[in-house]
Parts: sequence; C-alpha cells; structure tokens
Amino acid sequence: MSTVATAPRPTRTRRRAVDRPRRPGRRGSVLPTVALVLGALYCLVPVAWVLVASTKSSSELFSTFTFLPGTGLVENLQDLFAYGGGQYLRWALNSVLFAGVGAVACTLVSTMAGYALAKYDFPGRQVAFYAILGGVLLPGITLAIPQYLLMSKVGLAGTYWSVLLPSLISPFGIFLARVFAGSAVPTETMEAARIDGAGDARVFTSVALPMMVPGMVTVFLLQFVGIWNNFLLPFIMLSDESKYPLTVGLYTLLSKGSGTPALYSLAIIGAAVAIIPLVAMMLVLQRYWRLDLISGGLKG
Repeated sequence: MSTVATAPRPTRTRRRAVDRPRRPGRRGSVLPTVALVLGALYCLVPVAWVLVASTKSSSELFSTFTFLPGTGLVENLQDLFAYGGGQYLRWALNSVLFAGVGAVACTLVSTMAGYALAKYDFPGRQVAFYAILGGVLLPGITLAIPQYLLMSKVGLAGTYWSVLLPSLISPFGIFLARVFAGSAVPTETMEAARIDGAGDARVFTSVALPMMVPGMVTVFLLQFVGIWNNFLLPFIMLSDESKYPLTVGLYTLLSKGSGTPALYSLAIIGAAVAIIPLVAMMLVLQRYWRLDLISGGLKG
C-alpha cells in the first residue's frame, strides 16, 4: 500500500506573515511630512510676520520681539488710508482694475484659444501649440523691456493700456484651457449639437462653456493673482504715481521710508491689507478649484 506525501501545513505564524501586507517604513512616511511642514513654514512665516508687524507702531516695530503683537493697528490703518489724501485707495482701485479686467479678458481669450486648439484641426495647429509651450517656458521678465518699447512706439506707454494689454495673453492659461477642453468637452456631444442645427458659435457658448467653467475659474484665479502681485511690468510702464498698483505704490513707500521711518509701518500695514482680496477670492471660488486639472486632462 503506497503512501502519498503531503506538504506540511504552514504554521500560524508563517500564514500571518504571508497574508499581512508589508507596511511602508517609518522613514518613508516621516520624510514627506517633514518636507511639507518645512514648505508650509517657508510660505506662512513671512505672512505671519507681516500680520504681526502690521499691529505695531513705528516705535514698536524695531524695539519689540518679532512675533509679539503691538498696539498700533488702528492708528496704522488710519494713517494708511489718510496718506497722500487717500493715495492707498487709488492704488488699490488701480490693482482691482488691472487684475479684474485683465483676468476676465485673459480667461476669455485663453478659453477660446484652448478650445480651438483642442477641438479643431487646422493647418499649423501643432506649431501654434508648441509656440505656446515655448511661451510657458519663457520668463515674463524677459518680455518687459520689449513690451515697453512696443508700447512706446504706439504711444501707450504710461497709460492703463500699457499694463492691461500685455495681460490679455497668458501662454500657461491657454495651455490649461486646451488641456481642460480636451478632457471636459466630449466630441460626441459637440457632434450631437451640430446635428441638431447648432453652429460653431452656438456649440461653443451653449455646450463647451458650461463644461469648461471649472477650468475657466482656475485660469481666472491664477491670472488674477499673477496680475495683482505683478511688480516689474507696471514699474517699467507707468511714471504717474496716481496710476500705480499696490505693488509699485508700496515699493515707493519703502523707498521713502529710508528718510522717514514712519513710512515703514504704512508699507507693512498696506501689504497686510493687500492680502485680504486674494484670501477672500480663494474662499469664495474654492469650490471651483481643481488641483487635479492637469492630471485629469492628461488621463482623458
């Protein structure tokens, strides 16, 4: 009578070792956390310093501990809005004009250009797209002087148009709109609308635009923040102090502060107040924000 050899049954300890998934090492989970914390501190510490320093009077600014709140917040606000007969308010309105009008116009241009590049096949499309990618890689600082020379040729240097017109075209905004249109607007839906008798303009306004709203809001936010914080272009283009945006206006306060130390407090409280519109806009439009805009478009 032959016997059949049977494999030994795995022990309980061995079975648990096989079934239990391997956990990542502690070092692998700690290093990303440390990097994120350091990055957050790098971004938030200057903001915290501005907010704390804005509460200090001129005498407290250089004589007290850095992150110790002061007692001059109300006085600083009063001095800020009274400086130069309300000059800070004019700078703020100029920033709203540049950033608001520029961001809205740039969003419309980027949406139409991105939609055309994603959904239409025409000669030179790839060349145009590669040129836009080249514009994304080109630093904006290299274009400031050529833009000033062009505006001087047409007689627009020193006017509001000299800051608004260069803000209408954003290569990165067009790139984002092209990626989003390619993934969010189905070609089948467009063809169905054409079968129903809709023209290209009707398809764009009634079908594509509602689907591209999240991408448009993203482009608007990025462009608004970029124009609001832009310093070099208005600094080069504008010579009239009444047309300055907040960035250039606060720079003039810092420049004059070397002879009048009290202006340092005005520049700091002015920078703190200038942050408020950006924070408010992020809170209002955050539900449209799409952090996975690029990745989702590439997957589509």
